[in-house]
Order: sequence, then structure tokens, then C-alpha cells
Amino acid sequence: MRTRLSVCLRKLRYRSYEEALAAALGAGIPLRPYRCERCWQFHLTGRIKGKFLPQQRRAKNPPTSA
Repeated sequence: MRTRLSVCLRKLRYRSYEEALAAALGAGIPLRPYRCERCWQFHLTGRIKGKFLPQQRRAKNPPTSA
């Protein structure tokens, strides 16, 4: 979904993904950076619906049921 210009103008902008990620990690709530299609800089969002999230690594030898 494309960010509306009015929303883009209200959000903080970060020049790099790394800068945005550092801000997201320091926020204390789950946030993720994304590149804005309006300003081509990075913003933060808390939305995860429909986004790919990496799965946790599975154990090589999962416990068996008795």
C-alpha cells in the first residue's frame, strides 16, 4: 500500500536503512523500517500484516513425543 503524501510529511525520515533500524531498535516497541515510495527515504512502521517475517531456526533434532 502506498503511503499518502500527507502521512509521509508527518513521519520522521531516515537517510539509510541502518539509521532507521537503529531508531527502531531503540524505540522499545516492535517497529520495522521501510523505504517510502513518496520521498525514497526510510520511515518506521509497526504494521506487520502481509509482510514477510523471518522464521526462527528450527532445532536440528526436535524432541520426540513419548
